[in-house]
Amino acid sequence: MEKEVLDYLSRVIPGDRIFLDLAERYCYSYDASFGEYLPQIVIQPKNAKEISEVVKLANIHKIPVYPRGSGTSLSGGPLPVKGGMVLDMTLLRDKLIIDRENMLAIVSPGVITANIHKKAEEAGLFYPPDPSSSNVATIGGNLLENSSGPKGLKYGTTKEYVIGLEVVTPTGEIIRTGGKTVKNVTGYDLTRLIVGSEGTLGIVTEAIIRLIPKPQSKNTFVAHFNHLIDSGHAITSILSSGILPSALELMDNACIRAVESYRPSGLPLHAQAILIIEIDGHPLAIEEEINKCADLCRAEGASYVKIAETEEERQTIWSARKLVSPAITQMGPTKISEDATVPRSQIPAMMERLNQIREKYELNLVVFGHAGDGNWGHSPLLKNGKALFLIKIPVIYAMFKRYNKNRVPCCNPYREFPMWKWKGTIVAVHQEASTTFSILMNP
Repeated sequence: MEKEVLDYLSRVIPGDRIFLDLAERYCYSYDASFGEYLPQIVIQPKNAKEISEVVKLANIHKIPVYPRGSGTSLSGGPLPVKGGMVLDMTLLRDKLIIDRENMLAIVSPGVITANIHKKAEEAGLFYPPDPSSSNVATIGGNLLENSSGPKGLKYGTTKEYVIGLEVVTPTGEIIRTGGKTVKNVTGYDLTRLIVGSEGTLGIVTEAIIRLIPKPQSKNTFVAHFNHLIDSGHAITSILSSGILPSALELMDNACIRAVESYRPSGLPLHAQAILIIEIDGHPLAIEEEINKCADLCRAEGASYVKIAETEEERQTIWSARKLVSPAITQMGPTKISEDATVPRSQIPAMMERLNQIREKYELNLVVFGHAGDGNWGHSPLLKNGKALFLIKIPVIYAMFKRYNKNRVPCCNPYREFPMWKWKGTIVAVHQEASTTFSILMNP
């Protein structure tokens, strides 16, 4: 890093928030994917003004800039792929205001997502997006990755709840998009453009997020299946019955065994799949709907159905689901975290085909996911990472492409090896939008 740059930075950012040592920079060279890129410098800003000054400097000296939250990203979003400067946003956490009357939260990007859930519920409100990493992930990272979670089936993803932003643009200006009003339709919807942009269009320094009334009640049940494809039929039966669960999750046998090995949770090791289904709403409606869902699972071959009778039982069921990702990491040295989406009607066929691929290629393949919206995590665990990745993983991608011809990868951390291209026109629009803002932000 040039001396002129360092001298200017020291006048804007205190020295204890500038990291140049190799060991310190290495801590910011990776996230929860398996890419690794070393930044030239790491800075911990505390407010939008500091970020603005840093970005203006980066423009002058053509230094790439990468905003970063807690580093839980599975898609390589914060990785400094061209060196440059990482902005650690975790110190921007001073604002978490719940506006109960307007049903809003005003938050700094470094606030932990679980803290928003807690504060909202204390006010009788509800913030639905609930990624598995919510206890450590920051809301800023969730916004820029458009995170979802189990409740996405009924309540949608993060973008449905962001109605206003404060953003530092790639040229260093501080702008506001949207606002506190529910209806805000004047001009371009820049808020939605920035949400999900992975820091390529600007750096979020404050967000206004919409809250909704907390459901009166909720309950969860778990169903065990001796055949994976039967669980797929149960999913489609439930979704076509007129019932919309708040969450509908699947774990296959490999997931079950991984979780039990990692942290025993009482899961059935003999089951080929389990479904976790949650219903929320009015207490009387919940009782009727959850019993109907249980009956549908039995009709599709469920060998065991258990409805949680206490809040402790309900929490135990969900804690097992949240352990899947860390648990399967222990199964092999190379875990490829991949998400893909198929139409709901293709879920049973997809499950059957995944089993065939697993057996044919002797692949240690773990399948789990938000079954209700067709978003599946399929995590191959490889012994010889990159070589086997290139040989075997395209077979899985070809299968997903067959069932969803317009499929766009939800999460592909191994950017060097895209399995197929997005359709040309879509790519051009994305590239043009990004270029219009800047080439410096997370290139």
